Amino acid sequence: MKKAELYKCVIEYFEQAMPVAETELHYGSPFQLLVAVVLSAQCTDKRVNMVTPALFAAYPTAERMAKASEDQIFDYIHSVSYPHNKSSHLVGLAKMLVEEYGGVVPSDIDQLQRLPGVGRKTANVVAAVVFDQPAMPVDTHVFRVANRIGLTVNSKTPLQTERELVKHIAPELLPKAHHWLILHGRYVCQARRPHCEKCGLTEVCRYRKEVNRDIH
Repeated sequence: MKKAELYKCVIEYFEQAMPVAETELHYGSPFQLLVAVVLSAQCTDKRVNMVTPALFAAYPTAERMAKASEDQIFDYIHSVSYPHNKSSHLVGLAKMLVEEYGGVVPSDIDQLQRLPGVGRKTANVVAAVVFDQPAMPVDTHVFRVANRIGLTVNSKTPLQTERELVKHIAPELLPKAHHWLILHGRYVCQARRPHCEKCGLTEVCRYRKEVNRDIH
């Protein structure tokens, strides 16, 4: 099957199977999503959603968080992964937002990456989710699922995966396609044992074909 055909099959499947695909992080503003995504690095959305209600009640805006100490933020987020680093990043990014952007989260991916604790994936998430930009954030789920299905082949880095996906998926679909791949990876195509019996892509999936070939 040609690459274009594979992408067409995969997109058509997700359009039907997952017509609504959104972030599972809870937030009430662009700033709060940015904070939640920073907290979600190497941590589950479920855990992040447990700590953010109290954090956002105390520090709902960049202006408020910029006045907090790292220790104060740490008290709210100590149960997430790398809480010391993330406390430092959150206070730093809040201060930069206030000092350089008037407290407003920028929509530009390069500007977002200037903020402490914000890498390319985080910047792409904010661009895609808040600003509906044609961005493709690549986390471990997207990286794994794209490779398993065969959307990417021999991709060594998240950036290589991102470039390949952006090349083959229509710009207006990218924000949604990112959620399709994440959610598929989170609930169906899991790292340790993919639930192929629940998947509607087994006919075109490279991983499944290889498994079948090994069996026979």
